[in-house]
Amino acid sequence: MEAPWRQGGRGRGRGRPGEGLGARAGGAAVRPPAPRARGGACVAATGGEGSGGEYLELSSQQKFDEIKKANQAAAKKLVEDQFSSSSEDDDEDAEVKQGKILAKTFTIYTSQTDGDASELERTRQYVNEAFQSGAMTCLICIASVKRNQAVWSCCGCFCIFHLVCIQKWAKDSLFLVSSVTDDDFGKKDYPWPCPKCRFEYKRSETPSRYYCYCGKVENPTLDPWLVPHSCGQICEREFKPPCGHKCLLLCHPGPCPPCPKMVTTTCHCKKAKPVPRRCSAKEWSCRLPCGRTLLCGQHTCENSCHAGDCQPCPRVSKQRCVCGRQTAERLCASPQWQCDEVCGKRLPCGNHTCERVCHAGPCGDCPRSGKRSCPCEKSKFTLPCTEDVPTCGDSCDKVLECGIHKCSQRCHRGPCEICRQEVEKQCRCGKHTKRMPCHKPYLCETKCTKIRDCQKHQCRRKCCSGNCPPCDQVCGRTLGCRNHKCPSGCHRGSCNPCPETVDVKCNCGKTVIKVPCGRERTIKPPKCKQLCSRPPTCHHPTQEKHYCHFGRCPPCRQSCQKTLTCGHLCPVSCHDEALVKQAGFHQSAGPWEQPSEPAFIQTALPCPPCEVPVPVECLGQHEVSPLPCHSANPYSCKRFCGRLLDCQNHTCMRECHLVTKLNSSADGKKAGPECSQCEEECTKPRPSGCPHPCVLPCHPGDCPSCLQMLKIKCHCKLSILYIECLKLTRADLKEKELLISCKNQCPKELPCGHRCKEVCHSGSCPLNCSQKVKLRCLCKRLKKEIQCSKIQEGQVSLECDALCKEMKRKASEIKEAEAKAAIEEERRRQQAELEAFENRLKGRRKNKRRKDEVEVEQSSWQKYKNLIMLPMFGVAVVMV
Repeated sequence: MEAPWRQGGRGRGRGRPGEGLGARAGGAAVRPPAPRARGGACVAATGGEGSGGEYLELSSQQKFDEIKKANQAAAKKLVEDQFSSSSEDDDEDAEVKQGKILAKTFTIYTSQTDGDASELERTRQYVNEAFQSGAMTCLICIASVKRNQAVWSCCGCFCIFHLVCIQKWAKDSLFLVSSVTDDDFGKKDYPWPCPKCRFEYKRSETPSRYYCYCGKVENPTLDPWLVPHSCGQICEREFKPPCGHKCLLLCHPGPCPPCPKMVTTTCHCKKAKPVPRRCSAKEWSCRLPCGRTLLCGQHTCENSCHAGDCQPCPRVSKQRCVCGRQTAERLCASPQWQCDEVCGKRLPCGNHTCERVCHAGPCGDCPRSGKRSCPCEKSKFTLPCTEDVPTCGDSCDKVLECGIHKCSQRCHRGPCEICRQEVEKQCRCGKHTKRMPCHKPYLCETKCTKIRDCQKHQCRRKCCSGNCPPCDQVCGRTLGCRNHKCPSGCHRGSCNPCPETVDVKCNCGKTVIKVPCGRERTIKPPKCKQLCSRPPTCHHPTQEKHYCHFGRCPPCRQSCQKTLTCGHLCPVSCHDEALVKQAGFHQSAGPWEQPSEPAFIQTALPCPPCEVPVPVECLGQHEVSPLPCHSANPYSCKRFCGRLLDCQNHTCMRECHLVTKLNSSADGKKAGPECSQCEEECTKPRPSGCPHPCVLPCHPGDCPSCLQMLKIKCHCKLSILYIECLKLTRADLKEKELLISCKNQCPKELPCGHRCKEVCHSGSCPLNCSQKVKLRCLCKRLKKEIQCSKIQEGQVSLECDALCKEMKRKASEIKEAEAKAAIEEERRRQQAELEAFENRLKGRRKNKRRKDEVEVEQSSWQKYKNLIMLPMFGVAVVMV
């Protein structure tokens, strides 16, 4: 298989002159190797030593490597451009953009006039072809019509052609017609046809300028958000058939949709009331009987309301013929009919009868009455209708069929004979003459050597008059499509475009687009929205849903689900068609040979080890952990064994290990022969209160009784007692209370401050103190002896009497007087400070003071005697 850059320069689409290897390889320019320097050639020729020859070899190798890398890069770029994975995203963006442009083009029709979108399908097809690459093809040059090219659209079939192509087509058509049929070439205005629909245009209608579809804008600008070759304005072309309204779509290719305007119109029979309807469907039927009188004049139309004239009356009735002799059942729509009988009525002459077949009206006069001429029409006779006209005896002199000579016979009945005179006749081509009877044509054997209108073949007709007929041979030249031959007669100039269309299908054949014949090799196949129907190539019964495509299906991404040897299903992706790199050790023959890349072969890979988690118990049966199925074996969990030893007190401290069960019915948690032996002392809990350890090593069962003596303090912590440990541990609460008590008075002090009267005891002392204490009133004047416990409980209180209250009142009055005196003293002190401050402001001097105003400072006793004496007096009164 050749490289893509080599394939690009073959076939019909050869490169243009001047395009080199780089142009065909996707645009990467490749420079040819530069010629060697003259100096290097001289060194090589003279066989110079040193680095000269090596330099030449190195430089040529480097140039070759550069050219090879450039070619590989260009080929890689070409492949990426053709098979880029982002092409689908670009197509999706183009589809979204195309949908927005279509919605904008049809918005006035669908939204402002509430037009039916289904009526836009034909126009939508033309607009879609305008967007689709390669769909719009000029049928003259069989090339795609691009956005930036000047075009012309036929008003009959709406096919689009290049402006230059249609101008050349019109000129060639007019030249061919005029050169064959018109002696005065170019003087008559012959029409020229559309290449597709053969709609005829006048010579004056040959396009000379590039206009948009609606014909408003000349040379419309290229706008990516408009339909190609559109001006973007409202079309405003008149509808066909004309209804008085104009198209509301934006400038568009193809036919205008039906008129969406609303008009008020009545039905065909004019019986129903006018109703508003679409202008394109304003003709409507009320479905009532028509009722119009038919042509027979007897019956009425029984069909439902319809357009146009009523159909002929379908009824059958008995009708007489024109002459009235016969009666037959015939359609009421055709009452006039003729029978096969001859009229036979007596003419007015009384000698002959009418020989006309069944007719209406009078038979007329006898055809043999009046003046009649002889056969040569030179003499006239007036004879009865019963006698025949005689011949006149003169020569006939009627012009014979040759148109030159006259009949030489006498007046006779019937046709004249053929002309038998000998004349000098010239053949049709005018090259030979001969004497022969006048009624015989003269054609020589000379064949015409003129070239027919095809300008290829000779006439070769015998004795041709010079007006050679058109060439009757078939053209047979291969058309531009390279698939068919021209079926027309032999002609001059280029053949008409191939009228055939070819279906370009997707891989499944459900999506089809029609393209002109010859474009199927270069047009891109349509995108198919159908799901791929190919059977799966892997072991799965069905394949993943994906759209129709060419080439191989994408690799299966479903889970394998094959049954493994362990019984589980393989969960990984399907690996029946995995690509595996096959590396080879190929030695290149030289720098011209490209290094071979590792080949990929498609093969089925084995299923990987089963990774399904399986519950596995450890050796010591401590836990169950999920392990991969392929490595599901007993393991050590690294914990302590934990099985109960023979001492029944401790467990095995070895790491998780395998234990052999001596008896299947034994407890599963009991230590086995592999477990360790207990070497600890007895650590069983002693009876409550016994501080002595067990004298035996670690053993099963209960420990022996403790016989040692305990040294314990009594409850009051003043005496030391010696008691047997066994008695103390086995005694109940009351017995322990008696054993630990020293039988002396409790030395503890009650909250009230008195000593507890109970014998040595445990816990807190009772609060019911029975000792007598003195209780005083609030003012401490009255007192009384009462039990201490009652005072603590707050059951007894001593209230003050009237004397106490009087003493309290006097004491309060003394306090108020002292407070008033202190306030007055403070007020005087502040007044003195104020006066002193004012005197300083006025600038008075100390010597200006009056002599009699001498300030005497009070002593401390004078200042605070009242504050001291009043409380002392109150206390004395209270004491009294």
